[in-house]
Amino acid sequence: MTGSALPRTGLPRDLHPLAWWSWAIGLATAASLTTNPLLLLLLMGSATVVVVARRSGHPFGRSFRLYAALAAATVVLRVVFRILFGGQEVGNVLLDLPEVPLPDWAAGIRLLGPITSEALLAGLYDGLRLAAIILCVGAANALANPKRLLASVPPALYEIGTALVVAVTIFPQLADSARRVRAAQALRGGTTTGVGRLRRFLVPVIEDALERSLALAAGMDTRGYGRSGGAATRERWLTGGLLLLALTGICVGTYAWLDPTAPRVLALPMLGAGVGVAVLGLVSAGRRVQRTRYRPDPWRAAELSTLAVGLVVAVLGWYVGHAQVVVAYPQVDVVPYLSPLALAVGVLGTLPAVATPVPASALAHREVTA
Repeated sequence: MTGSALPRTGLPRDLHPLAWWSWAIGLATAASLTTNPLLLLLLMGSATVVVVARRSGHPFGRSFRLYAALAAATVVLRVVFRILFGGQEVGNVLLDLPEVPLPDWAAGIRLLGPITSEALLAGLYDGLRLAAIILCVGAANALANPKRLLASVPPALYEIGTALVVAVTIFPQLADSARRVRAAQALRGGTTTGVGRLRRFLVPVIEDALERSLALAAGMDTRGYGRSGGAATRERWLTGGLLLLALTGICVGTYAWLDPTAPRVLALPMLGAGVGVAVLGLVSAGRRVQRTRYRPDPWRAAELSTLAVGLVVAVLGWYVGHAQVVVAYPQVDVVPYLSPLALAVGVLGTLPAVATPVPASALAHREVTA
């Protein structure tokens, strides 16, 4: 590769996985604070642009299609549920379906009935919000390396981190298994349509994903991942007490912050104290875990800028949801619109597509494909 062909962001390298997850969580937070379909489409477009520009050549980089299909299915199901259980006579009736009578114990639930345009739009708006959150999570899975993410988890959270990494990487594993099984079946020939092909496809995919999970668990156990060193009884009691106090403080502070009638001294001060005690408890618990890290991922300017973009998008989304309620939560009987600030929320999410380096595995994959 010549010097003129190098990207402006520097040499090709993989970004820190926590930076990608921070960016994706920021976009998902902004999406959860609005039902404006224009803003939600902008956020989904931002996530898609970044994935297309910066996904790696590893198998997990091809899992974004599954999340896109799941997001589309979520929108369709949300609208269908509105049709089945959201029949109402108030509004512009598009289709007058007969209402199915239900027993007395199902009072308050309507099955079918008149379908109005307002009900369909409300279902569409809610479905788009869920779809945007799913797409943001899919973007993080397609961009962040799950193995490097597992290596970046603090020692005290290795058990929780293992469970979370396995849970969020189920779709990437299924996508890779589906690709391999489809290629093998194409070489063997045979039934290509109907139920027979579906049965021949699903069973090998599930079996392959299970075998890969067992192999990953065996490899982690062989390498001693999660092995804890010896700790005195006093240290274990101290760690457990700190974590219990932290959980109590966080719960009390969160409840007081959400309840306007609670004393203010129990809100942010208690929440801050709980977080501080939680940090001490995690540091104490991390001393029992003996783990080394090979080639730790550094935090450089690209990681910090990606983290800042996610934080800014989340804060601006929260501000729009509280200061511009008409823009964030439009009525179904008016045409939604975007303010300049809401437009900035949707556009800022695309900055990592140009401010981060190209993954080295993506360049290798392009060369092999070419």
